[in-house]
Amino acid sequence: MAFSAIIFDCDGVLVDSEVIYHEVEMEHLTRIGLEYEPVEYQRRFMGLNADDFLAELDRDHRARKDAPLPADFGTALREDSIARLRTELRIVDGIEAVIAGFVGPKAVATSSAPDTLEIKLEVTGLKRHFEPHIYHAAQVARGKPAPDLFLMAAQKLGAEPSGCLVIEDSVNGVKGGLAAGMTVWGFAGGGHADAGLAQRLREAGAHDVFFSHADLRASL
Repeated sequence: MAFSAIIFDCDGVLVDSEVIYHEVEMEHLTRIGLEYEPVEYQRRFMGLNADDFLAELDRDHRARKDAPLPADFGTALREDSIARLRTELRIVDGIEAVIAGFVGPKAVATSSAPDTLEIKLEVTGLKRHFEPHIYHAAQVARGKPAPDLFLMAAQKLGAEPSGCLVIEDSVNGVKGGLAAGMTVWGFAGGGHADAGLAQRLREAGAHDVFFSHADLRASL
């Protein structure tokens, strides 16, 4: 199938940030006594925007600790994550060939906060491939797994949703792309990917799943 546009998730698809986020989050959650089984943690929280992520953690903290999430939790988590992104972040291997190999319109549609998204794309040099079509969850009423972000990106690109390909590495992202009426390919080649990620993406409804950008590019 020929696609009229591609909409990329950022974290775990363009840049290998999910592994950084996961390490920082586990450190901070352990300090406040919230522990999660790794697979369930990824299933529930990956792909959520910051507000929804913190709201879910707050619900868990109230249920388990009978108290709200510490007031400074989100700020401390954010500061530590940004510090590591600035020094450790790298692109996901092979993504530049995927970007260069598709001549149609392209966009980024991510749950990242706008300022951290800017850091990620600037640090890795990927911004020039997408601007001005760089979109984030703060621009829509509902973040992933709702379709709002993907539909906005398609509208800005001038593309029909049915002709768009979404590349996602999270269950929430896959669900959002499908709800938008788009073809969704799962990507399980990021540094954070565990042995079961591909299956979770398939179960969420991904039309296909790839373990490397080289294989994904070949299918394009």
